Amino acid sequence: MVKMPNCCQSGISDGSTNTKGERKFFRATVSPTLLTALCLITTCATNAQESPKTTKSIPRLISQSSAPPLTGVASSGNQISLNGRTLPGTWLQRPGKAGQVTTHLSDGAFRQLIGVNFLNSSNSAIQPIQWFSSVTKPLVLATRLLGAYRYLDITNFAQTAGWQIQTNGNTLVIATPKAQVTNIVQSQQPPDASVTPLQQTRILVDLDRPTPWQVTQGSAIAKPQTPSSDPDTPTPKSTVPPNRQWTITLDGIADPVLIERHTPQPPAAPPTLLPNLLKQLSPATPTEPIPPAPEPLIQKVEVVKNQTIISLSVPFGLSPQVSTVDNPNRLIINIRPDPLEERDITWAPGLRWRQHYVKLGTERFPVVWLEVNPRKFGLTLKPMWASPDGLAGTAPLIQTAQRYLAVAGINGGYFNRNNRLPLGAIRRDSHWLSGPILNRGAIAWNDSGQFYFGRLTLEETLITANEQRLPILFLNSGYVQSGIARYTPAWGATYTPLTDNEIILVVQKDQIIEQLLGGKVGGTAVPIPQDGYLLTLRANAASTASQLPIGTAVRISSATAPSDFSRYPHIIGAGPLLIQNRQIVLDAKGEKFSNAFIAEKAIRSGICTTATGTLMITAVHNRAGGYGPNLAEHAQLMQLMGCVDALNLDGGSSTSLYLGGQLLDRSPSTAARVHNGIGIFLQPRK
Repeated sequence: MVKMPNCCQSGISDGSTNTKGERKFFRATVSPTLLTALCLITTCATNAQESPKTTKSIPRLISQSSAPPLTGVASSGNQISLNGRTLPGTWLQRPGKAGQVTTHLSDGAFRQLIGVNFLNSSNSAIQPIQWFSSVTKPLVLATRLLGAYRYLDITNFAQTAGWQIQTNGNTLVIATPKAQVTNIVQSQQPPDASVTPLQQTRILVDLDRPTPWQVTQGSAIAKPQTPSSDPDTPTPKSTVPPNRQWTITLDGIADPVLIERHTPQPPAAPPTLLPNLLKQLSPATPTEPIPPAPEPLIQKVEVVKNQTIISLSVPFGLSPQVSTVDNPNRLIINIRPDPLEERDITWAPGLRWRQHYVKLGTERFPVVWLEVNPRKFGLTLKPMWASPDGLAGTAPLIQTAQRYLAVAGINGGYFNRNNRLPLGAIRRDSHWLSGPILNRGAIAWNDSGQFYFGRLTLEETLITANEQRLPILFLNSGYVQSGIARYTPAWGATYTPLTDNEIILVVQKDQIIEQLLGGKVGGTAVPIPQDGYLLTLRANAASTASQLPIGTAVRISSATAPSDFSRYPHIIGAGPLLIQNRQIVLDAKGEKFSNAFIAEKAIRSGICTTATGTLMITAVHNRAGGYGPNLAEHAQLMQLMGCVDALNLDGGSSTSLYLGGQLLDRSPSTAARVHNGIGIFLQPRK
């Protein structure tokens, strides 16, 4: 266990007995951008050896009616009407020269709704962009950090593009000139032998003028089964992963000829197969299955509400890389195994957005990460969780980050997908929200930019007036085992039994005031006293109820192992621990992860610190032409990136890297709902 100055990761089922073993992409509906400000009530740090007094307040989200006022702003809102479609996106207008106003869009909305490409920049006050324009002579927009967002001044950009802009209360109404899609051409590109043997394809979409566009990743496409030529032979199952749907949407109307050209033909009727009457009279000869015809890349082109929608079926290992050029105005869609575009953008002082491929042996892994200098004035990190009313609940990370008004963030520790309860440590402002499990890896930090990595255990003991000592195994945890567990008001207003036949002790003002029979799992909810807690006695521990009669005075001692963790007010547990002191210390079996989880190749998220004290929160996606890293590869990748200490976070579909209203690493529709995360906050100068 090493004290470090700085670090952060995301979402796979952890393989423990209380988690769902499926590892699928989950579709998550992203709600409109929330500008509702929420704050956390915090209290003083508590002694590491004794539990906080039960009368102290519990950190809890409290809704406010509006966000903090933005100085120097004439109007603002969180909705954008783009050519008649209302979409989430923050914006504001500021007084300009000669009575004019300037219009500013959050950079997440600008990228995702308009299709603008951000170019590298080492100056957080400006952002070079490319949109149907020259890459060598980019347009440079001024930026401004306000609240949890970075806004770009689009006033001149919009005028040049011929946009009409007006405000309607909370909504910025944008109307762009009508555009025509004049041609769609698909061509084969020669593959880059140094990258991959997979064949690359290019689609060119010609336009009569620049227009907004969006790209969206969809779900896997089920493959139709081709029957064998022998009716008695079962249809073989495909060993090739299914194609994935991608959608390119343009604000423009395609020529009817283009729509007809790409209208799918009805499938041919399957051949009529007759039984082979001579089969029993001659030796059996194996029949070769009919190879399925390759699916067309362009599945359909249609016009819906003045938008042209191009639906693609992209083979596994490939993804679209979309860019624009001018003269002629054209959208270029390259289908390739390595679509990630390298990027290095200083987004705010002390906050840098980077992405590129990291080579590990012969494999290349796309990594998107944020580098954070937590010693920079105004930058802080805090745990955040989905529900404002307790610990049960999940939400898209993008929604949770916006509720907390976080500038950036990443998904955190594990949780049970069925009951949406935490499976690991969450500690904020010296208050335990949920205790650690299974001595798994965790990261701890303070508000001075110091970090600590290790495997964490919380040792709580119930002590009676006659010094009887009973171990409390779990605190506010969805991890259910035989023994004593404790539930505080941080869990929520009530506790509902998680197993059959629990004995529940109600403790108020350090005294047992009631003993209850829990009955069946999911039965009657028991209120949790605000000035106390509940003790649940499960399985063999139920026999200790006779030693704890009503009226018994009790207190709790609480300590972390290692004790160094107790010096830090904030903790997030996940695991496994990957790196300490620059050395790989991966021991997933020791942290009780399943063999399947250990070997799985999947999308991963992580958090780490470097030798310079920089914190990195990272998302590693599928390698070029294949699946994501296994745990051993993830540890090696973090080591190659310069991590001194590193922790694996929940991964797979949970992996979500958030910045200023957008997910940097994936389409929001492919990101699962998560229980908790680590938020990065910008505090305004006083």
